[in-house]
Amino acid sequence: MDVLIVTLYSYILGSIPFGLILTRFAGLGDVRKIGSGNIGATNVLRTGNKFIAALTLLLDGLKGTVSVLLTIQYFNELTYYSGIVVFLAHIFPVWLKFKGGKGVATFIGSLLAINIYLSGIFIASWLLILLIFRISALSALLGYLVTTIIAFIFFDQKIFLLIFFYFITSIFTHRQNISSLLKGKS
Repeated sequence: MDVLIVTLYSYILGSIPFGLILTRFAGLGDVRKIGSGNIGATNVLRTGNKFIAALTLLLDGLKGTVSVLLTIQYFNELTYYSGIVVFLAHIFPVWLKFKGGKGVATFIGSLLAINIYLSGIFIASWLLILLIFRISALSALLGYLVTTIIAFIFFDQKIFLLIFFYFITSIFTHRQNISSLLKGKS
């Protein structure tokens, strides 16, 4: 029964399409019709509205944090599971025919509640790589890679496997970006 409860609230929270809701509310139209077509903060930024993009980033992160904190409070043994479900729900929301965002903000939010050190490593590496290359997808992918390596070296196997799962899933969600990068496009 606990697994069902955690699955339900983690999925419901994760599948809230804040990017779509906020851009429509702000009169910016359907974010799925511009840029990459996904609902995440990077694509919302392509509308030109930095405030709405920042708010999307914050809310997408908060849904990960809230889900995991609820689980820590009431179903502690399912904490990692909640982090996975909220992350996957953002990527595959049923309300949008399973076409959501790439999960980076939700990952950061859930990881903040799970392990503040690894979330700091991800954020720092993502920002550093973004400052150098100015390519969000590359920054996210390398941030995941750095965090996975750090988790493998310095943390237990369980959290390493969790971070590795996020990294592999991120490769999937960024597959078009990877293809563009390999072709020399950003």
